[in-house]
Amino acid sequence: MDRNETEWQKPAAEKDSLGGEQREALDEMCFLLSKIDDQKVITDFFGCLFTASELRDFATRWLLVREIDKGTTQREIANKYHMSLCKITRGSRELKKNDSAFRKLLDKARSLGLE
Repeated sequence: MDRNETEWQKPAAEKDSLGGEQREALDEMCFLLSKIDDQKVITDFFGCLFTASELRDFATRWLLVREIDKGTTQREIANKYHMSLCKITRGSRELKKNDSAFRKLLDKARSLGLE
């Protein structure tokens, strides 16, 4: 596959905890997912890639980000989703960062009427 460097950008090294092969594989999957317009293909791909438990965790992390954005307290989120405050605090911190990927996805969800 010919990869256009302007399209496929590597993440900042200081945030990268993956090894070379793993980082490249993750970058490739993210690039490919960004090119797919079929939600069913992406959903099926996640179903193949993750166990049911991993999918639950994945989905719950997104729910916690949405709850934080709505102004739900961390303790309420912890009780509702049976999560540790550490995990919720991490999500809250990520959401507050400049150029937050969480914020970008929440904004995209709003623009598509998915609130």
